[in-house]
Amino acid sequence: MDRAQKAEAVSALNATLSNAASVVIVRNLGLTVAQSTVLRQQMRDAGASFKVSKNRLARIALDGTPYTGIGDLLTGPTAIASSADPVAAAKVAVEFAKTNDKLEIVGGGMGDVILDVEGVKALAALPSLDQLRATLIGLVQAPATKVAQIAAAPAGQLARVFGAYGAKEAA
Repeated sequence: MDRAQKAEAVSALNATLSNAASVVIVRNLGLTVAQSTVLRQQMRDAGASFKVSKNRLARIALDGTPYTGIGDLLTGPTAIASSADPVAAAKVAVEFAKTNDKLEIVGGGMGDVILDVEGVKALAALPSLDQLRATLIGLVQAPATKVAQIAAAPAGQLARVFGAYGAKEAA
């Protein structure tokens, strides 16, 4: 890479990190191209990004973002997973690491908070933002549904009573 390409890569990574709600640092211990492609696809499907970068360029890109403290984690063959949803990148990385021993979770960050391996795993165990929204909507709708059922129940009972009297009279 020449100097212009490096500057462009640093600015693109800086923009990605500035907009990320969470960042996960992983260590590549010999993933094949096919395995790496599967991981990238899973990240994209979850709304996250997965970027392999030179550690020196990644440290430069961390400057000016809330994740400047995770620069110490960038040693060896590392990659950066980030997402706007706080749990998406962590969830995909942890699930992939469970099935593949060639990917190791090193740590990460969420805002100004630096996460160790256990912190990333705890973050991955949380429900996603969409799941939380669905749960909240379900909780809000449940009382309204119950009220509608209770309000409709007496009318239904009356209709059944009148139907029974009508059937009795007809017989």
